[in-house]
Amino acid sequence: MPLLQTCSQTIWQQKTAPDIQGRVFSFRRVIAWSSLPLAYLAAGPLADKVFTPLLLEGGALAGSVGRLLGVGPGRGIGLLYIVLGLVTFAATAVAYAYTPLRDVETLLPDQLPEQAAVK
Repeated sequence: MPLLQTCSQTIWQQKTAPDIQGRVFSFRRVIAWSSLPLAYLAAGPLADKVFTPLLLEGGALAGSVGRLLGVGPGRGIGLLYIVLGLVTFAATAVAYAYTPLRDVETLLPDQLPEQAAVK
């Protein structure tokens, strides 16, 4: 994560005019952090009500995924982590396949401090 965040922050700083960076970075943080309460509220019920029953003895995935992760109480949260990891991987692959996003460093001009001062 530190490497990813460093690369992202560097691109945002190079492509955003210095005079509006504070507003842009604040908005980015609001968008990113607004999902945290939803994630906290959803994780427990998802693990307890959806994923755990799948990996209990006799559950729908006990004979397949259960062989790899094991079955019983507490295994649902492990399955939730794996599913979320796969979703993250899929989102990354889709983002990489989108050429304008992949080439943002070359497509957008850098915003230099002296350009902001001239305006």
